[in-house]
Amino acid sequence: MVYDIEMIRNFYASYRAKVENARKKLDRPMTLAEKILYAHLYDEKAMTAFRRGEDYVNFRPDRVAMQDATAQMALLQFMNAGKEKVAVPSTVHCDHLIQAYKGVKEDLPAACDANREVYDFLKSVASKYGIGFWKPGAGIIHQVVLENYAFPGGMMVGTDSHTPNAGGLGMIAVGVGGADAVDVMAGMEWELKMPKLIGVKLVGSLSGWAAPKDVILKLAGLLTVKGATNAVIEYFGEGTESLSCTGKATICNMGAEVGATTSVFPYDEEMGRYLSATGREEIASLAGSCAEDLRADDEVLADPASYYDRIIEINLSELEPYINGPFTPDAACPISEFAGKVKANGYPQRMEVGLIGSCTNSSYQDLSRAASLARQVKEKKLKMASPLIVNPGSEQVYCTASRDGMIADFEAVGGIIMTNACGPCIGQWKRVTDDNARPNSIVTSFNRNFAKRADGNPNTHAFVASPELATALAIAGDLCFNPLTDTLVNEADEAVRLDAPVGETLPAKGFTVDDNGYVAPASDGSRVEVTISPLSQRLQKLEPFAPWDGNDFLEMPLLVKTKGKCTTDHISMAGPWLRFRGHLENISDNMLMGAVNAFNGKTNAVWNSLNGNYEAVSAVAKQYKAEGIASIVVAEENYGEGSSREHAAMEPRFLNVRVILAKSFARIHETNLKKQGMLALTFADKDDYDKVREHDKISVLGLRDFAPGKPLSIVLLHEDGTTETFRAAHTYNRQQIEWFKAGSALNTK
Repeated sequence: MVYDIEMIRNFYASYRAKVENARKKLDRPMTLAEKILYAHLYDEKAMTAFRRGEDYVNFRPDRVAMQDATAQMALLQFMNAGKEKVAVPSTVHCDHLIQAYKGVKEDLPAACDANREVYDFLKSVASKYGIGFWKPGAGIIHQVVLENYAFPGGMMVGTDSHTPNAGGLGMIAVGVGGADAVDVMAGMEWELKMPKLIGVKLVGSLSGWAAPKDVILKLAGLLTVKGATNAVIEYFGEGTESLSCTGKATICNMGAEVGATTSVFPYDEEMGRYLSATGREEIASLAGSCAEDLRADDEVLADPASYYDRIIEINLSELEPYINGPFTPDAACPISEFAGKVKANGYPQRMEVGLIGSCTNSSYQDLSRAASLARQVKEKKLKMASPLIVNPGSEQVYCTASRDGMIADFEAVGGIIMTNACGPCIGQWKRVTDDNARPNSIVTSFNRNFAKRADGNPNTHAFVASPELATALAIAGDLCFNPLTDTLVNEADEAVRLDAPVGETLPAKGFTVDDNGYVAPASDGSRVEVTISPLSQRLQKLEPFAPWDGNDFLEMPLLVKTKGKCTTDHISMAGPWLRFRGHLENISDNMLMGAVNAFNGKTNAVWNSLNGNYEAVSAVAKQYKAEGIASIVVAEENYGEGSSREHAAMEPRFLNVRVILAKSFARIHETNLKKQGMLALTFADKDDYDKVREHDKISVLGLRDFAPGKPLSIVLLHEDGTTETFRAAHTYNRQQIEWFKAGSALNTK
């Protein structure tokens, strides 16, 4: 089945003309990203040569995708929008709430039982408003989107930071918060700062142990976790054609780890093959007819430095496998140097668990290459030194891999097949160990490795690698093992070397699936009733946030001054807290509980100005709120890095935190804060961060004259009665200032 084919036909019917119109308006050749962006302007009459990194632009995306953890809040907001049906094709995917424990046969029924209230809510809302619903076990959102919905040249927003996965099929796909998704589903304009362009030229081709994952792992080391903020990474060069479609998707997926707005590859034969293999031959034909405008113009390719803001070149033929980590995905290290890094830093050398899958690496090709290593265990008379956990990307991938013997290959060496869901990658892993706090090392094919993310243990050293390398290290059980050069001793006391992994990009017999898990919406949504029990602990109707009272924020107590990395995992933890994603009051109990207090080095222990005690962050915020006191959070660089979860913005707003003052923000989180009526400010001079003391009362002055580009003033009233004043910058435009004044973006609808 080809979903939304009429929309796609209409898109291609007008795409080339829109690109040509934009090319004439700009009066110059265009990159691929520019073509797609300009072809999706909300109002073509407003077209101008938008300034990258400066101008806010309104777009009209083609579709919306939501995963179950974030869809709850997005749909609760959409229910307040007064619409009878979504304006663009939209889907909900149940992949986040399924806990990985014993295996799919036990875990999936357990999840369906534990989450029945939420699943029933999502299914009923989807049915009522014309939204496609993918059942629990159907697959991970981004793999399902790639198999069914992504199309070259299209634009999509998704309530998950790894939405850019669809760039592997030439789509501009951007991770957003639920309020942004609601705008698109309601048919309104979607605002985005015109991104800068980072061009990555790929030459050569991969071989041996090198995998597509290694491209982005190397790039993460070059760009760091914020090096591509407010930028699109556009890949070009002959090397792109040597990568499979799902390999391209892997690379685009992890672009989120360097802060990129999204990543995109040009259309080529590999994309056409993938479209045809997944039953979308017509889309392949339509894309083929527009192929010249589904890549950068020839003049751009001939002189890329004149059209991109930055150029990076990677030679695939020289690329070796990488392992990144621990605790941050940009700590990149080639395999040839990794053993030295492990020993120099004293990381636990024993590799305890290998985990493959996640939205980043769960395709047929990924599993086939890893399975080729699993087969060598018996062939070479070896034994697995560490457990291997496998999360297939979709029911279609699972059924096909099962038919072709790959699932049996994993099971033959003790591999545990988990549900087609996110599982350990997002903290949904019920890990059983001898000591849940013991320092240990794991290697995954996931995208993130923040402290406590996988299993809740801050001492788990999680390293990110390709599925092939994760499997090889699980066979060896040793972080210092290099499969390219080292040997293992088998049961016959022989030194054997693992052969390089091999696998097929697409199944030779085609894909197969028994039930893909899709549920179509009702033909008449008006007959569908959505109910939320007022006694529910999982779901709660939203009440609008109060508008700004027109006054400056005066003498707010400092709630917490965070030290170091403060991701959305630190602000609003996942794992067991996922069950409250539809209940703002309950989930607010986890607010900033993972953030490190700069004054005592502890987590979830902040000074309460009302009683002088140290208490949990949310507990102090609740007491302030009960007394009508607004508070402020101070933070360091890239605040809000990571997931798109808008709960990290809504929880502080709910608990009357009015201002986040940081050295810098991650793109998605800054937008989420603005959408919820928060004040997101940055230090004009980052050294002013050091001036903030634990017992300060902090004022923000100048709000009555709040205007684009105009700094605000921060006044610190210290406990000794002295004061200090400095400037705070912001990136609010006029529309976003109206969101602040109204109390939230939704209040302005």
